[in-house]
Amino acid sequence: MRHVLVTGGSSGIGLAIASILLSRGERVTLLARDGARLAAAATSLAAEAGGSERIHTVQADVTDAASVAAALDAAVARAGPVEALVASAGIVEPALFDAQPAVDFERQIAVNLLGVANSVRAVLPAMYGKGSGRVAIVSSGAGLIGIPGYSAYCASKFALRGFAAALRAEAAPRGVTVSISFPPDTVTPQYEREIRQRPPEAAELMGRLRPWPAGKVGRAIVGGMDRGRREVHFGVALRVVGYFGPMVSAYFDVRRGLSRRSR
Repeated sequence: MRHVLVTGGSSGIGLAIASILLSRGERVTLLARDGARLAAAATSLAAEAGGSERIHTVQADVTDAASVAAALDAAVARAGPVEALVASAGIVEPALFDAQPAVDFERQIAVNLLGVANSVRAVLPAMYGKGSGRVAIVSSGAGLIGIPGYSAYCASKFALRGFAAALRAEAAPRGVTVSISFPPDTVTPQYEREIRQRPPEAAELMGRLRPWPAGKVGRAIVGGMDRGRREVHFGVALRVVGYFGPMVSAYFDVRRGLSRRSR
């Protein structure tokens, strides 16, 4: 029975992953910033699991390395060493780049990229010391292709692919596996809010694919982590984008150019 730390575990994909892990008998610690949402998530999971003894919560802002380190210490004190990390905390604030305040751009970079780095940095020393561990990083389909109105989000999620690749090369000789997943639009509270802000330029591209249920996305991520998969893709379309992202981007750039000239 492993102890798994799930960041962003109070809702969305993180909460779905926590539910899957608990159903398999794992010990799970949810890490998130909002204490009320953490408490609600723990109550919901306890009802599913038939008890709360394997469910723990710690409150932290992933953009604050010291806060994450303190939360990890509390998690270890309650449930033992963390043997797997699912780094799923993330935010999205769609807006065209020239219309987006710098603070909103920078917050997305801080949470989506630096928040993952802070979480990994906290758990890695113990994993290295033990010579084993698993790290699952949750990126996005937006980490594979540029989407208008998502410059900050794409930048942060693209960066995670490079981070995961470099980290994997460092961690593999020390017994730690690193996987990264690129989920499509997923039905979560954040998605419901995001879709109302999505610029039409993005909707034209992203509306081609139906959003996935959070549970289905969570099962794919957990399965990829268990098998030590380097990358986890979702469906044929995103698999093609994963392998041929620059070519797909070029195709849509050409289409947009032709559309402008035809007006």
